[in-house]
Amino acid sequence: MERVTVALPDDPYDVLVGAGALTHAGELLGGRRKVAVISQAGVADFHAPGLLAALHGAGVDTDLFLMDEGEDAKSLATVDTLCSELAEWGLLRNDAIVALGGGVVGDTAGFVASVYHRGIPVVQAPTTLLAQVDAAIGGKTAVNLPQGKNLVGAFHQPIGVLADVTTLATLPPREYRAGLGEVAKYALMPGGERVAEIVAAHSSAVVDRDVHTLEALVGACAAIKAAVVAADPHERTGIRATLNLGHTLAHALESVGGYELLHGEAVAVGLVFAGALAGAMERVDTATVERYRDLVAALDLPTQVPDGANADDLVASMRRDKKAVGGLTFVLPNLAGALETVHDPDPRAISEAFHAVGVGG
Repeated sequence: MERVTVALPDDPYDVLVGAGALTHAGELLGGRRKVAVISQAGVADFHAPGLLAALHGAGVDTDLFLMDEGEDAKSLATVDTLCSELAEWGLLRNDAIVALGGGVVGDTAGFVASVYHRGIPVVQAPTTLLAQVDAAIGGKTAVNLPQGKNLVGAFHQPIGVLADVTTLATLPPREYRAGLGEVAKYALMPGGERVAEIVAAHSSAVVDRDVHTLEALVGACAAIKAAVVAADPHERTGIRATLNLGHTLAHALESVGGYELLHGEAVAVGLVFAGALAGAMERVDTATVERYRDLVAALDLPTQVPDGANADDLVASMRRDKKAVGGLTFVLPNLAGALETVHDPDPRAISEAFHAVGVGG
């Protein structure tokens, strides 16, 4: 069991990574009057019994609340329904919520916790690789609008994260592989050498979901995320924006494509696009551009957008991205190996980057 601390100045919390992390829920939440577990039917069938047993064993009154699956369920309508159900059950301000599931559950239940009774404690219990290495850490919660992904949300830090790597065994192959898109992002970030080493040296163990390898991999990614979040909890200094490497195009691909791509798959394409864009702007050399593409390809992740993607639609969506300040905003590498926020690249560079991921012929 590995413990990574998110060292926030006011309310630090731990990310517990390892087999059996969910059984520590009672230690974290013991003494609470009520705890609502928000999940989805498929996830709850596998993982809710052990979590509920741990909470009951700690003397906590617990109940399970289910939401629908898919990005469409990340909506204000779902928030309305869940809040009404929690109020009917009698959940109060000093009680707590556990978000048991992947990013859809974590984002939605986290947002519910941020607004219900003007904010109640939440524990993130991620059950997907993508959520364990990224989405569950840092307190970013949100739901979608028809106009774009994650446009309504709030910062609401959890009081703890329980990343039980044994839950990853139940993921469908495509969803597990998609989580490697965020792993690739961390491997390409400054300080990501350990992640890159694990992927390079133990690729077969990563693919086979070896528990010990996953504990090391998730722990290494979580440590990077924790350090960035602690340095910039509310995205005010620009440091935390580096976590959005590959995400500007990724969010547009998800929104425009009706979420045909899973988030990690979209991030993978977004990383190739970011590397190509940085190369077209002469911010990096050709070897770095190739490294971005080769790392994504080595993890059997997509490097091209789906057929039929339209550059104009993608640009329009990217202009609505949360990071945008009136134009197009990207996180890109530079020659020194650092990541920087870049606004409104030259249209010719954008066109070249689109060409690199199969848009525009």
